[in-house]
Amino acid sequence: MGLKSYYQWATLALAAVAAAQTTTSCNPMNKTCPADTGLNKYRLNTDFTSGSLGRWNTTSGTVTSTDLGAKFTISEQGDAPTIESEFYIFFGHVDVKMRAANGTGIVSTWILESDDLDEIDWEQISTWDTEVQTDYFGKGNTTSYDRGTTVTVSTPEETFHTYSIDWTSERIEWLLDGEVVRTLQYTDAVDGTNYPQTPMRIRIGIWAGGDPDNSEGTIEWAGGETDYTQGPFTMYVESVDIINYNPASAYKYTDKTGDYTSIKATNATTSTNLSSTNSSSIIASSRTSASARASSSLVGSSSASASASASAAASSSSFVSAAPVSYYTSVFAIFLVSIIAGLVNL
Repeated sequence: MGLKSYYQWATLALAAVAAAQTTTSCNPMNKTCPADTGLNKYRLNTDFTSGSLGRWNTTSGTVTSTDLGAKFTISEQGDAPTIESEFYIFFGHVDVKMRAANGTGIVSTWILESDDLDEIDWEQISTWDTEVQTDYFGKGNTTSYDRGTTVTVSTPEETFHTYSIDWTSERIEWLLDGEVVRTLQYTDAVDGTNYPQTPMRIRIGIWAGGDPDNSEGTIEWAGGETDYTQGPFTMYVESVDIINYNPASAYKYTDKTGDYTSIKATNATTSTNLSSTNSSSIIASSRTSASARASSSLVGSSSASASASASAAASSSSFVSAAPVSYYTSVFAIFLVSIIAGLVNL
């Protein structure tokens, strides 16, 4: 995407961001909330070609299992098929192997998001078919818009690629087909105050950024207005491989700081030092998804000798949800300005 295109909708995008906020059913920064349901084992793989969605809830539209994987299709205006993990992870490594949808203005995405609006994103806009975007937010903070990057990817609508996030208390890595394409250090995110660090769900879906009902800025960002008569537009997710660095049945916020050190785990199955976990240290040294998987086996075999460090907490769960189209519009409107501000500062 060229500079001219960015500046054409800069003013409109800024206006859209003014009202852009993601939502949560209970924000632990504001009040006492139920504990989050955790993934109580170290590793979980979902093969969506197997005929089942496994431990994933469909939160919007219809998502089916096919020979190519989970099928997400936009057939008409208003469609935004989305699935969400029925559990949270607390630092971890996630590989999503997917083939993006085609069509002007169609956005294929997967994100991590917490109850207090920490967020880590991957998104691919079909209009710009050689680019994929990364972004992050801490506590829903939109006071600056310089957090996004763009990565080159080949034929994402024809080829399955693996989009990964390796997330620890010290740094976040975004990986494309096993190669690190971006690293964010804890201290680089406003000395950690804007660093995503609380238990997160995994959300995967597609939506029409080019929908004619969206703001002009959003439509411009998505590359133009979506023509639904050219559809349907389909994304496939072949598999999701998850390593949870702090397996537990539940995660509880013990105060309103939103700091990772305030999170307590119930019935933890692997004990760790959350400031520098054994699993995090091993995975951090890897540079590919393959080596990350090898590291997980090493950590799994040694976890029995680790000392317990998680404290008991309440075990009920809270569910974060929002109307998918408005949710994605808000998130990506924020992302627009991240890129704009970075260009302006060049």
